[in-house]
Amino acid sequence: MAGVSVDEGKGKRRSMDSEINMIPMIDLLMVTVSFLLITAVWVQSQRLEANAQVPGPVTEPPPCGADCKEEARLHVETSDPTKFVLAWKEGRTVLHSTEIAREPRRAGSYPALAARVSEEWKASGSHRDASDKRFDRAVVHAANDMPYSELIAVMDAVAHAKRGVSSGGKLVETTAFEVTFATD
Repeated sequence: MAGVSVDEGKGKRRSMDSEINMIPMIDLLMVTVSFLLITAVWVQSQRLEANAQVPGPVTEPPPCGADCKEEARLHVETSDPTKFVLAWKEGRTVLHSTEIAREPRRAGSYPALAARVSEEWKASGSHRDASDKRFDRAVVHAANDMPYSELIAVMDAVAHAKRGVSSGGKLVETTAFEVTFATD
């Protein structure tokens, strides 16, 4: 057992030896160190990395070289409380747009918006082949004060459009769009 000896040296008084039990202090130290190590791991796992670089840094050159035009993207405008506006754009050029009346959400979703997004992708989506590993892009324009539940409902409507992708010889159904956000 660990202990501490206190010796007062030579003198007329008798020496005092006292023993301090160090085991509880060591136990407390070990529990504290363990707690700090475990919580340090949890702090890292709950972090979401995000930046404000829209549409983000270029990670790879375009496949067709410098002379190719920008790919069309589906823009979902949510700023008007009475309607949604779906617009296919190449850069700043609007190819065509569609308005959908904003109905009250049913079971946390917008079924009319989901159906229209699927129709728009089938008509104008450029990555429909199962062997094509790239996805069409959708940009959701959301106001800063848009409720989170509405944003999720719009994202679910965009994710409703499905396509088949071949993976390891199998056809896997996945969403047709990669979603990017823009704030107004």
